[in-house]
Amino acid sequence: MKSLLTYYFLSFTPFIILLLLMKEHLIDPILFLGLLFFYVLIYRTYLDGKRLADKSIIKQNEIWKMIIPGKRLEHFKELYLK
Repeated sequence: MKSLLTYYFLSFTPFIILLLLMKEHLIDPILFLGLLFFYVLIYRTYLDGKRLADKSIIKQNEIWKMIIPGKRLEHFKELYLK
């Protein structure tokens, strides 16, 4: 996933859908929180790590390290600008 547009689409679309479902009261608050934690801790960690691995910045087996606070900031340019 080297395309920045694809990354932004895959990154923000699930979050927007989650917010719309909550706004329309189609999911209850407990489920919303559970899905939000899944999005932040699992989905975004994997997505960011996969993008960096595809760009050969980190190794494939280091994707899980993106959950460590500050790792996204360490690779901010590569993730969000290039």
